[in-house]
Amino acid sequence: MASEFEDYIAGRNAVNEALRSGRAIDKILIAKGERSGSINVIIAQCRERGIPVKEVDFRKLESLAGPHHQGIAAVAACKEYATVDDLFAAAEAKNEPPFFVVCDELEDPHNLGAIIRTADATGAHGIIIPKRRSAGLTSAVYKASAGAVEYVPVARVSNITETLRELKKRGVWIYGMDMKGEAWCSTDLRGPVAIVVGSEGKGIGRLVHEQCDFTLSLPMLGSISSLNASVACGVLLYEVLRQRQRLTAFKK
Repeated sequence: MASEFEDYIAGRNAVNEALRSGRAIDKILIAKGERSGSINVIIAQCRERGIPVKEVDFRKLESLAGPHHQGIAAVAACKEYATVDDLFAAAEAKNEPPFFVVCDELEDPHNLGAIIRTADATGAHGIIIPKRRSAGLTSAVYKASAGAVEYVPVARVSNITETLRELKKRGVWIYGMDMKGEAWCSTDLRGPVAIVVGSEGKGIGRLVHEQCDFTLSLPMLGSISSLNASVACGVLLYEVLRQRQRLTAFKK
């Protein structure tokens, strides 16, 4: 039976050893006001490796990582993060135009896991997420993806806006999901594409929205005005797949 604290490595020595061993770490949680002894050394190591450090309330930390956390806990990642170059390499290896999904501050691990699962099913070459204010590769994401995390590279970047600029320089068209966008099925998605899905509450952020070449919307005929983020994303990913399959059939 899995522990309720399975995502967390609690205690100073345990966290230090996890970092020293090179284990995949999603982020470090530190109790507010705790900066004594080895914690400062651990923070310095995290900065060197680009691992986010977040302050939380002492009781919150205890509820997440258990009573023996000593003011610090590491959130374990279920898999090493990839780089954006790795995602391009995955597309090149298949001799296909890049097909990426960019998640802008998507915080629900079940949504992220579902998107990774659908990305695998539709042939996407990878997922891009921000280091902060986003779900990471925890066991909850692994379970929600039904193990698809093993097959879909996930890159974690410091700045989504800058990353979108980089993708555009490398020939990728950016398509954001927005209720006021163009009709999803009338847009050509056969070339190099990145589908941007926003957070559950706010959608795509303003600066990210400004980097989108196009915005796409889905028809909503019922009483509810929006879809779950992973469901809406799934519809668009399958549209990309459908168009690419038609292009392949035409070439044959």
